[in-house]
Amino acid sequence: MRWIKINPADNVAVALSDLSAGESVGGAVLRSDVPRGHKILLEDVPAGGNIIKYGYPTGHLTVGLPKGSMVDHSVIKTNLEGLLDYTYAPSLVEIAPSSEKRTFKGFRRADGQVGVRNQLWVIPTVGCVNGICQQIVDRFRAEIAGKEGSVDAVVAFPHNYGCSQLGQDHDNTRTILSDMVRHPNAGGVLVVSLGCENNQLEQFRTLVGPVDGTRVKMFVCQKVEDEVEYGLGLLREIFAVASADKRVDVPASELRVGLKCGGSDGLSGITANPLLGVFSDWLVSQGGTTVLTEVPEMFGAETILMNRCQDKATFDKTVSLINDFKEYFIQSGMPVYENPSPGNKAGGISTLEEKSLGCTQKCGKSIVRGVLRYGERLSVRGLNLLSAPGNDLVASTALAAAGCQMVLFTTGRGTPFGTFVPTMKVSTNTPLSQNKKTWIDFNAGVLAEDEPMETVAGRFIDYTLAVASGESVCSERSGYREIAIFKTGVTL
Repeated sequence: MRWIKINPADNVAVALSDLSAGESVGGAVLRSDVPRGHKILLEDVPAGGNIIKYGYPTGHLTVGLPKGSMVDHSVIKTNLEGLLDYTYAPSLVEIAPSSEKRTFKGFRRADGQVGVRNQLWVIPTVGCVNGICQQIVDRFRAEIAGKEGSVDAVVAFPHNYGCSQLGQDHDNTRTILSDMVRHPNAGGVLVVSLGCENNQLEQFRTLVGPVDGTRVKMFVCQKVEDEVEYGLGLLREIFAVASADKRVDVPASELRVGLKCGGSDGLSGITANPLLGVFSDWLVSQGGTTVLTEVPEMFGAETILMNRCQDKATFDKTVSLINDFKEYFIQSGMPVYENPSPGNKAGGISTLEEKSLGCTQKCGKSIVRGVLRYGERLSVRGLNLLSAPGNDLVASTALAAAGCQMVLFTTGRGTPFGTFVPTMKVSTNTPLSQNKKTWIDFNAGVLAEDEPMETVAGRFIDYTLAVASGESVCSERSGYREIAIFKTGVTL
């Protein structure tokens, strides 16, 4: 199969491989070469006429074009503008519980949470002590080499914040860092403070709340003589406890998985994102939890999500989720619909509606059960929506901070990064998987090569459970573990 018409109502097809001028596509003769992922008109469309993909308008042509023409960002404009009023029109698909109960091997924590990793994290309260944290980690790694026990990584998480921040920015920093301290993938955490920063340690300790003092320790560098030696001593104590932890069989219902895409292309909404949608519905059928974020990349497809909300209260939260983010753009004097990125356009995505309709396929058909503010932690099983921007590392950090033990990340262009939980890369096309073997963990491109969804989804579920049970992903093997915190205001 070299091209696909996704929905019977569509007036475009999508090239699944590079096509040449003169080839026939759905009865239309190509007027030019068409790269993989790009759209082809199946009928004549006048200037101002809508382009229909996924069964929905994804923008309008700025010039009239005959059938067989390639449609890209240079000839199409978004139909989106301004704030909208929304009406709740529920269209709910109940995902039946699965009769097959799957398990994985995870770390059962004393507070009832389950981790898919057992790591030691060194977290600075302020960017001023980033170097100290890294020095502690480097020395400790050398000290325990060959005797790690069940601890699979010791990681410092530098960031730029914790001081010279006001209001929401200050709250965001404290909230994300406190979420990390309580994350089940950490067998132990060392929190390192300078002493004079806005993010004062005692107030931060109160925000974190009750913790196991044998696994979570904190200190102020300005109050000790040798901060590196002092930190090493505390880390040794934490390691003595965490290194004895063991994996046990855990039901898949304990999994909380973030859904993210980045560097998308024209195949994202055809291969990798629908694969994640099938996985999301499967995990919900197991009693587990998935989380969709990237609010600006819901614009244009938001009514689909709103009408999947379980009740009016959840619908109202989703409306606020969308409109609050639009107001954020407007108050900053920025265009609300300035999307997609140059890489998206090169890959065949022309407007935000097209990007959003592909993006939202990652969450399948499940009912929306919960809506989370930025930094808020999961409390409801099933599909949740989370407030965060589209930026890959900021959004992935937010997913992990919400309590997701891993992030599934689809990409058509490729990206190497990882956040502080396993960040599994799923390619939309086979060439990317072949060319970037140290970036890509799973190839969904085979779906464009006629491998059945049921077969691919079965392999993907098995692989995801293997990762949850300890198999490392590419970003982990490369040592790519980072955080990024959402910033909106001034810096003092």
